[in-house]
Amino acid sequence: MRILSGIQPSGTLHLGNYFGMMQPAIALQEKGEAFYFIADYHSMTSLFDAEQRRQNSLDVALDFLACGLDPKKSVFFKQSDVPEVTELAWLLTTLTPMAMLENCHSYKDKLARGLSPNHGIFAYPVLMAADILLYDSNLVPVGKDQKQHVEVTRDIAIKFNHTYGETFVIPKEQIREDTAVVPGLDGEKMSKSYGNALEIFGEEKPLRKKVMGIKMDSRTPEEPKPDANQNLAIQLLKLVAPAEVAADFENRLRAGGLGYGDLKKSLFENYWNHFAEARKKRAELAANLDYVNGVLKDGATKARALAQTVLKRARKASGLE
Repeated sequence: MRILSGIQPSGTLHLGNYFGMMQPAIALQEKGEAFYFIADYHSMTSLFDAEQRRQNSLDVALDFLACGLDPKKSVFFKQSDVPEVTELAWLLTTLTPMAMLENCHSYKDKLARGLSPNHGIFAYPVLMAADILLYDSNLVPVGKDQKQHVEVTRDIAIKFNHTYGETFVIPKEQIREDTAVVPGLDGEKMSKSYGNALEIFGEEKPLRKKVMGIKMDSRTPEEPKPDANQNLAIQLLKLVAPAEVAADFENRLRAGGLGYGDLKKSLFENYWNHFAEARKKRAELAANLDYVNGVLKDGATKARALAQTVLKRARKASGLE
């Protein structure tokens, strides 16, 4: 089984990135041949500062390695170090219906939020399809919001295979329903672009301030809260605290008598402790950037070897060779 997933270096990684993509991807490196990449081409649809992209790409590498990605068990690389993906994207886009892209939820959502509808945002699913198909991927761990893009990938691959003969492996997505969409500090989906994120490796004081600033309802501590499971702090606590700790706080909130301040203090403490070992490892990696860059270079070499084989197959099938 070959596993493929990528993450954009468009900003500081947060809990949504970790539980939605990074943690399941790291777990899967034990179960198959894993290809994980930093999607710097994709970041160009929303980030237009070149130096910031370079720094973000390095930060993503540090974050992923610190959180447990093992370069001995997976292939880790930058998307732009495998330029074959852009040629494959062109081959795929010639068979991709406009209506399919116009109906993509992420595209419509970005337009609704006032983002400029550049062609990169519109064609994002085609490049994502190329990312997936270029490595004969069987399994794609994604967040719930990306499920449709894997479906688009399947549709494009099936159409290519029907048009030019069997060329691509048809992939499947894997979604962890329990943490598929991590709520942000405002209750909406956690996202870098929404400004509601809790960073994985942020500074202690600003992060504590963010957590303590989470807005709650106007009920007094004494009032029972039968809807405790819907409380934002409880939802986040369930991600970072031991199950018994989260259950205890939920029960106390449900029964009444638990102050929101105490709940948020526990949330921060458990969040900070959850990533303690990863913070230590990240500091060690940041002091050894030659190693980090070497991991990415080796990963790109391995990825290109496979990418060139698959692209050649697609070029031959479609009459370019």
